[in-house]
Amino acid sequence: MVKMTLIARVTDGLPLAEGLDDGRDLPDSDMYKQQVKALFKNLSRGQNEASRMSVETGPYVFHYIIEGRVCYLTMCDRSYPKKLAFQYLEDLMNEFERVNGPNIETAARPYAFIKFDTFIQKTKKLYQDTRTQRNIAKLNDELYEVHQIMTRNVQEVLGVGEKLDQVSEMSSRLTSESRVYADKAKDLNRQALIRKWAPVAIVFGVVFLLFWVKNKLW
Repeated sequence: MVKMTLIARVTDGLPLAEGLDDGRDLPDSDMYKQQVKALFKNLSRGQNEASRMSVETGPYVFHYIIEGRVCYLTMCDRSYPKKLAFQYLEDLMNEFERVNGPNIETAARPYAFIKFDTFIQKTKKLYQDTRTQRNIAKLNDELYEVHQIMTRNVQEVLGVGEKLDQVSEMSSRLTSESRVYADKAKDLNRQALIRKWAPVAIVFGVVFLLFWVKNKLW
């Protein structure tokens, strides 16, 4: 059964549309939505470059399709047929591109195409029952194959992003520390110059003062 559906722009992870009633009765729905956000974040960095992938998470599986600038993602029960999940996503993709294609790149706010929920709900109903004649025919369609689509674990996929975050954080910290050390080095050099030339300056000052006093007295 389809549990959740989200559509996002790949270039920056901006959510464009979702099923509004998705996840209401789903245990830990917030956790799964956070995982989806993390997946979109990874995709916006150019990770997981496969245009189609299945990602296992607990008793569910995320399936996604990337087409052009958009990622179409759904979360289903593990028992739900992979072939139906991707055909469902393709139906969403074709309609979303047809209706909103010219405006995808210029969308500036999250869920700019939230009205697409109407089509999501209508299409989801068609795919919920795998025993309907329509869906059985789709399952038996030998021309539509999903065996080549990679399946990975969510921790494995998100772990790549976490490692990159750690590397980025470490790099930023090292850059900050380098600046601190550079500032300290400048201060030490300045203090060394002061210690070196201060006695000379004092001597010249005393000589100048004596010379000035002598001229005044004479």
